[in-house]
Amino acid sequence: MREAVMKVFRGTDSGSGEFKTYKVPIEEGMVVLDAIHYIQGYLDPELAVRWNCKAAKCGSCSAEVNGHPALMCKSRMDHFPEGQEITVEPIKTFPLVKDLVTDVSWNYEVNKKIPAFKPSENADWTFMQEDIERVQEFRKCIECFLCQNVCHVLRDHDRKDVFYGPRFFVRMAGLEMHPLDTENRAGILKDQAGLGYCNITKCCTEVCPEEIHITDNAIIPLKERVVDEFYDPVAKLFKTIFGKKK
Repeated sequence: MREAVMKVFRGTDSGSGEFKTYKVPIEEGMVVLDAIHYIQGYLDPELAVRWNCKAAKCGSCSAEVNGHPALMCKSRMDHFPEGQEITVEPIKTFPLVKDLVTDVSWNYEVNKKIPAFKPSENADWTFMQEDIERVQEFRKCIECFLCQNVCHVLRDHDRKDVFYGPRFFVRMAGLEMHPLDTENRAGILKDQAGLGYCNITKCCTEVCPEEIHITDNAIIPLKERVVDEFYDPVAKLFKTIFGKKK
């Protein structure tokens, strides 16, 4: 049976932790999460990892595999060249708890700050299918936070104090573009959420396991709404007279 050489990060501090090497037998259809479970079961039971469904729907097993942010349950072992060492380490943007487990609780605090869906009191719940299809893509998010992990504003500059990150721009886009929503979140996007810090690198789109077009379908349209609201005098006058258009 072929073996894989796994170098897995161990420690409770990203600055003082180290990689430990394990040899894991490879079976057909095996994914990186299977290899981590083998290490837990047979080689090192104290290895800490977060996971739940192993079906790429819970978003729990986010990590960096050979330096690339990915879900361990979607990273097939047979996709790596035979003989190549496979490194597995925690995502970098959030505080390390232990080994492959990070504290992503900041994201849930951000989520509480976003105004909820707000239909009008006399809303007509009949609308065109194309209108709902526009926002359905955003509902696919599994909150793996890989997009938050690669975002340079959060990862390289640690501006969690002024920037919500791509995951929550996706959530706000799903609300803002709903045909029945009446809430105006442009002010929050401009100020508290820090949408202007995003410089459209599309790195968040590249790592999304659900293939959500975060940049093109969420962030850019939200930027256009902020520009219309605060910087386009004609559009601002139009909205003052005719009201907000969803």
